[in-house]
Amino acid sequence: MRVPSALATSLILLFAVSHLHSAESDRAAIRKVIGDQQDAWNRGDLEAFMSGYWNSPELTFFSGAHESRGWQAALDRYKRTYQGAGHEMGKLDFANLRIEMLGHDAAFVRGEFHLTMSNGKTPHGLFTLILRKFPDGWKIIHDHSAGED
Repeated sequence: MRVPSALATSLILLFAVSHLHSAESDRAAIRKVIGDQQDAWNRGDLEAFMSGYWNSPELTFFSGAHESRGWQAALDRYKRTYQGAGHEMGKLDFANLRIEMLGHDAAFVRGEFHLTMSNGKTPHGLFTLILRKFPDGWKIIHDHSAGED
């Protein structure tokens, strides 16, 4: 009876190690999506920034009392708010990311955003993201951001 018990224990340990490795790999991929977004923002490339979002009419974005639905609506809102006349994008930094895996293809992310504008203002706030793993990688399917100037 010892052999099957040892085999079962080995299989359980192998599964646990494999699961931990997979979760860490997914967390690293999610951090890359968010890091790539930060880099794209700081280059002024909103289309590249938006590549971290699910390109779907089902994408949701909550900011303050405003809800945007759909990838194009979110891009249009970013363009109006940060690239319209009299506006600037500033320098974006994300901080204190906490990634909680909700399964093998879903994650919940909490963090902070900090913008540094040329006039010295520093809008900042908190965000929560829900990401889903698609065949082409991790994408944000819901973004809820709340900030102050």
